[in-house]
Amino acid sequence: MTDTTELSPEDRKIVTLARSVRARNSVPEGAAVRDETGRTYAAGTVALESLKLSALQTAVAMAVASGATSLEAAAVVTESGSASDADRAAVRDLGGPDTPVLLAGPDGTLRSSVTAG
Repeated sequence: MTDTTELSPEDRKIVTLARSVRARNSVPEGAAVRDETGRTYAAGTVALESLKLSALQTAVAMAVASGATSLEAAAVVTESGSASDADRAAVRDLGGPDTPVLLAGPDGTLRSSVTAG
């Protein structure tokens, strides 16, 4: 596992935001993304009967709805061991294939960093 102190301050911020959303809302996942201007968007899992979105998909949708045209980075805090293909696709659609996706555990410890590829 990788300590989050190895991250840049900006990346550490989105991991912290994702972790906070997960804890505050008692949802399975929390996520945050940073757009091309440095604005951040944090979200939790959406699990309605008629609408189901992962936390990362929700954060990307929030960025798009707010006028973001690109992403610099994304982070998801989850029990899962990897970012899903659908999550990476959402990040890739807005940020491109080289956008980093940080995956952290519930304690905020970075587990991996992959590209949206």
